Amino acid sequence: MPGERSATLSDVAREAGVSLATASRALNGSERVVRPELQERVLEAAQRLGYAPNANAQAMARGSTETVGLLVKDISDPYFSTIAGGLAEAAEEHGLLVMLCNTGGQPEREQKFLAALRRQRSRAIVLAGSDTADERQTSEVADLLTSYLDGGGRAAAITQPRLPVDTVVIDNHGGATALAVQLLDLGYRRAAVLAGPEDLLVSAERHAGFAEAWREATGSKPTYVTDEFSRDGGHRAMARLLDDDPDIDCVFAVNDLMAVGALATCRQRGVEVGRDLAVAGFDDIATLRDVTPGLTTVRLPLAEIGRLALDLVLAAPTAELRKHQVQGQVVLRESTPPRL
Repeated sequence: MPGERSATLSDVAREAGVSLATASRALNGSERVVRPELQERVLEAAQRLGYAPNANAQAMARGSTETVGLLVKDISDPYFSTIAGGLAEAAEEHGLLVMLCNTGGQPEREQKFLAALRRQRSRAIVLAGSDTADERQTSEVADLLTSYLDGGGRAAAITQPRLPVDTVVIDNHGGATALAVQLLDLGYRRAAVLAGPEDLLVSAERHAGFAEAWREATGSKPTYVTDEFSRDGGHRAMARLLDDDPDIDCVFAVNDLMAVGALATCRQRGVEVGRDLAVAGFDDIATLRDVTPGLTTVRLPLAEIGRLALDLVLAAPTAELRKHQVQGQVVLRESTPPRL
């Protein structure tokens, strides 16, 4: 009825014939045990009265909310959105909500979000892509995480094991090495790498893995061009590469978005990928289903990576930090046919 007030916790306690403290423990998830018969009475009373628990009161009782904070660099990047989707699906199975924080790759925003999630008593935090080579920035993030962990929070990362939390570690170096070996087996000998900013660890690791394998097999390093770790970055880097080194026979873009940008440049320049030039990427994002020719890449189980990160962050802490290694798988497609 209009104007009818909502039932309060005191109403539930009175209806169930228990103390206010017992009703609170039964409904707000306190770690203190409530006898089964009292728990049942409280729940039945709450249902009869239409009582809706207060989320803030539950957080105070448990010391945390049912929220998992997920920090990503760019949610428009299919790499991060697929990881986020896998984590959110797993979180729903645990009755948890995911709060998505888009850092834009800006350290100050990442630190701001971490501080806010701590204030809001988030149950857990997952950082995806916090992988700068800047030691000062890494140290500042580590300090914020340590403070959060000391307050009873749980955290995990999808990056390299440089933070004081359990980590899903992607073998970027090994995946790029395996790709280089496959391209060499197909007969390619004059390679180039389209890389992201030099302080971005994921780009540096993939570049290094590819270049080391190439140098070992051919005695020479691949040419490399750096730009943004994005589709537009790949587009610009490919244009410079074609201007400066037109004799290359294959290109490795260190992520699929850069590879998609490189394919667009090739179309604009009249370079036929798969005939005039081979192009490969890394990640196997869903967007590649619509790319022609099909792009050779290193497949990562992105949705599963999100689920693994949630498993780590919800598991009981251990004496030593856990590192869950994830390997990539080379997938050969039409963009890198065998050399005749």
